[in-house]
Amino acid sequence: MDQNMKTFTPGSDTAHDLRRAFGRFGTGVTVVTVLSDDRPLGMTANSFSSVSLDPPLVLWSPAKSSLRHDAFAAASTFCIHVLAADQLMLAQHFAKQGHDFAGFDWIEGPDGVPTFRGCLATFHCTTYAVHPAGDHSLILGHVKHAAETPGTAKALLFNEGQFGQFKPDA
Repeated sequence: MDQNMKTFTPGSDTAHDLRRAFGRFGTGVTVVTVLSDDRPLGMTANSFSSVSLDPPLVLWSPAKSSLRHDAFAAASTFCIHVLAADQLMLAQHFAKQGHDFAGFDWIEGPDGVPTFRGCLATFHCTTYAVHPAGDHSLILGHVKHAAETPGTAKALLFNEGQFGQFKPDA
């Protein structure tokens, strides 16, 4: 083991250390949307991952402690939006609350699910499975419609509790 590494056993007394260690893995940033009780609902998530090409499956993982968790876990359809670097306000807004879509450019996508414009990619999904996973749920989506914006736009990234973007070495 590297002598510069701080080792610990995950537990209630080391939860902060574990969260910080998990945060060392940089991720992309998404906003997931559903149509809940006939109104749009959104949530920022960095727990997105592709799972399978055949069938086309994706996964994301909302916290059970979120007031929005149950609406997303019960939804039959949802959309995952991969955010561009210039969509920081969108990410911050839906990290705090999920009902106010005013001021954001969106349309009704397939099945009426809110779809933001200007994203790097969107994945309209039907819910394939929902699994309990500790203090989160794993929501698997079967991708029914996908879109991507061609070009050189940069992705919004999240690493060590901060938003930013990737800058390649020269």
